[in-house]
Amino acid sequence: MASNAPSNPDRQLARTARESLVTEMGQSMGEVSRAVTARLTVLLEEAHTTREMHERQDAWTAFQRHSRTWEQGTATAWQKALLPTANPSPAHHRVSQFELMGDDVVENKILASRMSQFILDKLGEAYGNLCARIQLLESTDELASHDPIRPEVMMLALVEQWMAVGLARNILPLVTDAMQRELANHFVHAFETCNSLLLSRGVIPTVDLRSRVKRSDAAGAATAVPRATQEATSRPGGLDPDGNVTRFQPSNLSAGRQGGGAADDMQRLDGGGRTPGAGGARQAADETRMMTAVSPLARARRRAQGVMGHLKRMLNDHVSDFDATEQHPVSPALARAIARKRDGGDTDPMSDGMAAPTDRYEYGVADVSRAASVLRDRSNELKQKAATQAEKATIEVVALMFQSILAEERIPPSVRVWFARLQLPVLRVALAEPEFFSTVDHPARQLIDRMGSCVMGFDARAINGSAMEAEIRRVVQVIEQYPETGRRVFQLVFDEFVVFLSKFLTEKGSTQRLVSLAQQVEQKETLAIQYTIELRNMLKDMPVREEIREFLFKIWAEVLAMAAVRNGAQHEDTVALKKAASELVWSASAKPNRADRAKVIQSLPTLLQRLRQGMGLLGLETPAQEAHIKTISDTLADAFMSKTEAIPQARIDSMAAHLANLEDFFSDEATGDLPLDPESIEMMLGMDASTIDVIADGGSKPTDAMLAWAQELQLGHWFMLDHNRQVNRVQFAWRSERKQLHLFAAMDGRSYLIQARRLAAYLQAGLLVPQEEEALTLRATRDALAKLDANPERLLA
Repeated sequence: MASNAPSNPDRQLARTARESLVTEMGQSMGEVSRAVTARLTVLLEEAHTTREMHERQDAWTAFQRHSRTWEQGTATAWQKALLPTANPSPAHHRVSQFELMGDDVVENKILASRMSQFILDKLGEAYGNLCARIQLLESTDELASHDPIRPEVMMLALVEQWMAVGLARNILPLVTDAMQRELANHFVHAFETCNSLLLSRGVIPTVDLRSRVKRSDAAGAATAVPRATQEATSRPGGLDPDGNVTRFQPSNLSAGRQGGGAADDMQRLDGGGRTPGAGGARQAADETRMMTAVSPLARARRRAQGVMGHLKRMLNDHVSDFDATEQHPVSPALARAIARKRDGGDTDPMSDGMAAPTDRYEYGVADVSRAASVLRDRSNELKQKAATQAEKATIEVVALMFQSILAEERIPPSVRVWFARLQLPVLRVALAEPEFFSTVDHPARQLIDRMGSCVMGFDARAINGSAMEAEIRRVVQVIEQYPETGRRVFQLVFDEFVVFLSKFLTEKGSTQRLVSLAQQVEQKETLAIQYTIELRNMLKDMPVREEIREFLFKIWAEVLAMAAVRNGAQHEDTVALKKAASELVWSASAKPNRADRAKVIQSLPTLLQRLRQGMGLLGLETPAQEAHIKTISDTLADAFMSKTEAIPQARIDSMAAHLANLEDFFSDEATGDLPLDPESIEMMLGMDASTIDVIADGGSKPTDAMLAWAQELQLGHWFMLDHNRQVNRVQFAWRSERKQLHLFAAMDGRSYLIQARRLAAYLQAGLLVPQEEEALTLRATRDALAKLDANPERLLA
């Protein structure tokens, strides 16, 4: 019986291709390192605050010290990936395999996955072609999960070596864009080299597969991907049956998908001929669609619920009387101790000389340390008063959470000291409302998360004495003054803070004017689109010359929109411009009798003056206006000679009446992209647009999930924006009433205006990345869990 196993020369050829890829990429690490150095140098020059200068100087210095070791370590790790893995477990390749991993492992895989996805996008068909050729040479349906041909394998090794040589994780996001661009260029060249090598050996010349695929087998292959996808999504939210946070392995996902679809079909061809790699490109596209099929915020909520599930299970496992589904009254001794401390009967972290003599309440790092020490002592005292294990555990978990919050150095010290005063109110909520430990949507968590996310972009000098600090102080004091601190109180102040935030972010003179302008831009562009739609509907069955149609649709709809924004839809000037549209349609129609021609001649000067007035609103230069006037005049002259049927006066009157109240027929549906540009902004209000970046292009067509994500962004959150090859930290400052326009403000005074669909495209392409992937209280919960996992006994100590 003939064997289907590949010959040794085939396997050797596949190995040669892999070695060529790994060797070329290893040799490129010097250029990658130089790109990273260049990026760090630019960031150092761009830093504006003392803190940023120190952080970026430290990052630059650290990379100079460790870059060579990182280059060599990465190249060595890539070479090791060529070595065969002994007896890999079949389960390792299963698409449905979930694994529990530590936070460091998870973060490494996330970083590697993002970088590999960028590289896959650049590789395109080259990746699919090489995968298919290697699979054919080795007679396998899929590449191994540890195969260096997979970019995620090499990127994971690169990230792990970064950590291994002592470089800090927080430096990576600063240089990822430059690193992955340089890597992608080398990957493209290396893959082209490998494909050329195999093609020169006669491996998979391009042929038409459709006539050679066995239909029965193809049908089976067609179900492979859905079946794998169904396994991968059988557990909602990325959680295991116990509620643990799990990570779906990108390598397994890639491997599983490569085993289905076109890759399977290629192994079932009549005659066993060598075939092109159509499956790899489809695989990469499938992975991209899967990553963008669900809003990242939705995935984040699922992961957050997994953390809460982990916490709940730990408490149930180690605390005999803890039941997160039932509410129990606080024991009398503990209730009295909390009441005494709430009434100021004990040392307060803000008292004893910590308050500044003015209303600015400025605090420093030393004050944060003192507040943390006071809170730790207070928690220990309260635990001594607790009568049940559940009460002790609740006090400990809340204390650990606030320890993490107070240790967050990106929050200015003065804000952290005010946050310290929330520990006791939050503790009272956690004792009274068990759902605090089972949901991320509790108002107490939402309030702290939103306040924390808003201030992480400011340094101490910017926040001290500001309206933001004053509002946070007011919120804390309101919570403290309520007789009973519960869900209702936190929800009340949270709603008030959101209202404050919408005003605070746009209260600066320049920003306020820009917001007003942007709102008018949205209104004007939306009206222009809707006026065009209505004009098209009115003229669709009228005998109107094409020149007049084009003028009305492209020019006059804009004129009516501008007039409506500036003066109002029913202002006499706007009404006169609407009437001019119906008069133009009638004047340009056939005029078979002398009386109609005389009427046109008599009214023509007034009509042309009105047309010039309207075009003046758009800022059209005189030559452009005269060009339109000449076209209209020529069309009117032709109408005098036309023998076609005239438009009945009744239809003209009906059109005029419809135009007068055109806004009554508008719908509230989204109108699509808004054509924005700085020139139109300057023209509308006459303001200088030099500090405004209007983002009108960039990114790919967004998915529905990305569009939903764009609408879910919360005001005040900070992002890293990559625009025109410059990365800036920006704060989401404003969203228009119709949610079509979004404004992001940078610390240097620049503003970025972007419409909804383009915003979704930037999110999808990774050009706009949230500064924080997890909410403040969720990170605090993770930190608490890590400490409790290491020492569960502290729950009851």
